[in-house]
Amino acid sequence: MRRFDYIRADSIEHAVQALAAVQGARALAGGTNLVDLMKYDVATPTRIVDINRLPLDSIEETENGGLKIGALVTNSALAWDARIEARYPLLSSAILAGASPQLRNAATTGGNLLQRTRCYYFYDATMACNKREPGSGCPAIGGVNRTHAILGASSSCIATHPSDMCVALAALDAVVHVVGPDGARTIAFADFHRLPGDEPQFDNTMRHGELITAIELPPADFGRNHSYLKLRDRLSYAFALISVAAAIKFDGGSISEARVALGGVAHKPWRDVEAEQTLVGGPASEQAFAAFASRVLAPTQGQGDNDFKIDLSQRAIVRALTQAAAGTPQSQTDKRVG
Repeated sequence: MRRFDYIRADSIEHAVQALAAVQGARALAGGTNLVDLMKYDVATPTRIVDINRLPLDSIEETENGGLKIGALVTNSALAWDARIEARYPLLSSAILAGASPQLRNAATTGGNLLQRTRCYYFYDATMACNKREPGSGCPAIGGVNRTHAILGASSSCIATHPSDMCVALAALDAVVHVVGPDGARTIAFADFHRLPGDEPQFDNTMRHGELITAIELPPADFGRNHSYLKLRDRLSYAFALISVAAAIKFDGGSISEARVALGGVAHKPWRDVEAEQTLVGGPASEQAFAAFASRVLAPTQGQGDNDFKIDLSQRAIVRALTQAAAGTPQSQTDKRVG
């Protein structure tokens, strides 16, 4: 771990000022990802701004019937909040599918959005990696890439985003609140994370000096018909090979709205809004779900070791939508696929 300046912010304004003043400054909350990266010499911040004393640890009702979640609300507090369980159970399920209870007790809502990829090459500071050193190459292409992207990848990077919570937030049309040197702004969740393109070193669309203050959830009515399905190499404490956040609304016997977001397949949570519209007005049938999955996965491209993820994604989407339609969401206690 390299030397760095340490500042404990006593206000949001102080935190933004400290972050903006130095290139390479990073905010510290739970530290469940950042501290690991620093130990591995993957992240080398010149300044750490501790934001744990800021008043960002509450969940508040919004005027339109949604919820505003402070950036410092822990994953455990969010997952077990009665309002989240009742009104946004898809989010609660996704959080409980990830990490371990100990990590969820420390990890924060804002920090979850800023997790970095678990690509083997990114985590090995002795290897080339365009995310760490732009222009050095992507050895995962043609290398060990079993867990890597099948959608939205580029010739510069085929890494995937690791979060479970973010997959549910994508399906729920969340909004990210940030504040920076130029003031406060909101970012639609679909626009928060980036695909790698030619600049894989940038994971998101935040600007220098900006700080996440909250995530806002719009009103939702997917209480019964939802499921978060996570497929992984072992049932506990593993990142997703494929995950699916699915939510459905019905009007009589027909689907009136469908939301489907995928994790473990791209540099960001993956959602195809146009494909979702093909389910509207139709029945909740395996045939309809399979056709939808085929459309979503049409642009997939395997990298060799991860070719199996294409067929696995097809079956996972159908399974998650079937669970959601039946009102039998995947259990995060008994993690065997239902």
